[in-house]
Amino acid sequence: MGKLELNDLTKVFDEGGNDIVAVDELNVTIENGDFLVLVGPSGCGKSTTLRCIAGLERATSGEIRLDGRNITDAKPKDRDMAMVFQNYALYPHMTVRKNIGYGLKMTTDLSDDEIAERVESTAELLEISALLEKKPKELSGGQQQRVALGRAIIREPEVFLMDEPLSNLDAKLRTAMRTEIQQLQQDMDVTTIYVTHDQTEAMTMGDRIAILNNGRLQQIGTPLECYHQPSNRFVAGFIGSPSMNFFPTTREQDRLLNDSFEYELSEETVSTLEGAPDQLILGIRPEHIELSDGSQPNAIVTQVDVVEPMGEVTYAYIQIGDETYTLSVDGETRIDAGDDVTVHFPEEKIHLFDSRSGDAIKNSTSTDLVEPTQQL
Repeated sequence: MGKLELNDLTKVFDEGGNDIVAVDELNVTIENGDFLVLVGPSGCGKSTTLRCIAGLERATSGEIRLDGRNITDAKPKDRDMAMVFQNYALYPHMTVRKNIGYGLKMTTDLSDDEIAERVESTAELLEISALLEKKPKELSGGQQQRVALGRAIIREPEVFLMDEPLSNLDAKLRTAMRTEIQQLQQDMDVTTIYVTHDQTEAMTMGDRIAILNNGRLQQIGTPLECYHQPSNRFVAGFIGSPSMNFFPTTREQDRLLNDSFEYELSEETVSTLEGAPDQLILGIRPEHIELSDGSQPNAIVTQVDVVEPMGEVTYAYIQIGDETYTLSVDGETRIDAGDDVTVHFPEEKIHLFDSRSGDAIKNSTSTDLVEPTQQL
């Protein structure tokens, strides 16, 4: 088993007499075998959360439970967890063989032969058998990462903890290693918590993602839930690349008024806004903005400032009022800087947020891929 529960987990640092809240009453349950990704901007508390789970930081308050057992104050060696660090943390004077097997030698009563057998098996799984007699300085970044993974895997822990393990690799190798880690986790069916600031990793790797900001949990759900049904403006802006476009508006009956355009709402949408404030933020993702011939409702005439062809897609930066927004079109669509274009925002694709609290009032309604998500 490997069910992990964080109940009101809080970590406060004392910085020269000032309390810095790094993790603020975090509540998350990770079921046995789940792959959860903690994601958020730098300083949001994700690595501190992981270190509290591992026992490398002492929680200020709250509770950490593993399979029902309270491990909040347990020593790291007694938590049955294995951690993979960003910098690999390999012993430079030891061979790969000794690096992988060192943890077993220090924490178990296994014989040298039993350890050697498990080292060989782990190395074969990670396809690094030919490297067992080499030292870390002789290895590439990807090979060192595999050794670090091997050191964690060989312990057969209840929980894997991974703290931005791919951030030191180049883009191509990082993509390959993402796939390998996913496959390993699925094959071993071990509860895994993976920390990253890279939303691409979060979206492609996790069964669920937990989005943090300023130490607080913003939303937890599947990648598609968080993408299509963000619980607030922060999540909407953080998940997705390029980021969602946001327009400040004032609602007057069935219209949203922006300094540069008016947006007429359907009766259905108006009914969902009953009791909502008048000051709203309209959000729409770049790929949901459509080029228009002017006949569609709520069409907006604008000009293209900059074009970024990416191959499969092209990003165009368009001017609406005094602000620049992002439009994404198919890579085969011809669009050039300086072009005058007309765009429109399909109503089923728009999001509406309370301009003061940032809470979502209306999300995209055009997808059948998502279930209601846990919102906080």
